[in-house]
Amino acid sequence: MLGLLLLQVLASCLWLGHSEVVKSFETSCPQFFFREIPPNEVLEPQKPAWICQRYKNQYYFATLYDRKMRIPVYSAYIYQPGPGKRPKTWLVEPQLIGPTYPKTMEKEWTLLNQYNVSLEKISQSQAILQDYKNLTGLNRGHLNPNGHHDDYSSRVATFTLTNIVPQDEKLNGGAWNNYEQQTMIRRTQGCKTTYVIVGAVPGNNYIAKGRVNKPSHLWSAACCVVDNNYIKAWAVIAENDKNQVELLTLGELEDTLTELYGRGQVSLFDSDCPRE
Repeated sequence: MLGLLLLQVLASCLWLGHSEVVKSFETSCPQFFFREIPPNEVLEPQKPAWICQRYKNQYYFATLYDRKMRIPVYSAYIYQPGPGKRPKTWLVEPQLIGPTYPKTMEKEWTLLNQYNVSLEKISQSQAILQDYKNLTGLNRGHLNPNGHHDDYSSRVATFTLTNIVPQDEKLNGGAWNNYEQQTMIRRTQGCKTTYVIVGAVPGNNYIAKGRVNKPSHLWSAACCVVDNNYIKAWAVIAENDKNQVELLTLGELEDTLTELYGRGQVSLFDSDCPRE
């Protein structure tokens, strides 16, 4: 019932054009965060957009997006891996263009041909497919990976460019992939629900003639509920030019991000998630 109410509130906000995408994750799609508490404001960029990632009228995850850097700050989701095909369709977020556009992610082609939006207008608010063409040593790196979802629609939903960063090719196909596909399976043994937040720290380099930032680091943190009495957590970080991933405690990752951002103490999860 509460979920339905949240959907109705969100739909009314978007319809009235009161927000860019949504106003906050506390009131819209909080279900993707442990205890419904998103990371604190320290990670917020200069031009933030809070996106409840919606595909075919269903919410699949949440992304804090940096309009200026044209990359996600982080994506938050619930880990539910399963077998399935890798989608091939890439999508964009119409609501970043303006509140009058569709509330669900769409293909660039659909916006160009059915909504008469120019590619230039789409590109003002976000990365487009052209930005990721002809890359050398980099490819499109998912923050929320499609392999962490168990049905086709939820996998397709991860193929939005608002969930993508320029990632080192060897890292993406090597150590980072090993973490996503192997370490996560081992670490989540016994977990009833695992909340995951994957993020990117902005770097000093860009692709697409300065349009899209290349992150300096990628990171991931998980908070796993085993039962009412036991919660466990872990984290990783990787430099985005080396094929290696460092396993950390949640507290160590938060301290590392605090240093990298230099804006105050970072908190990724509710305090009940263990930092040690």
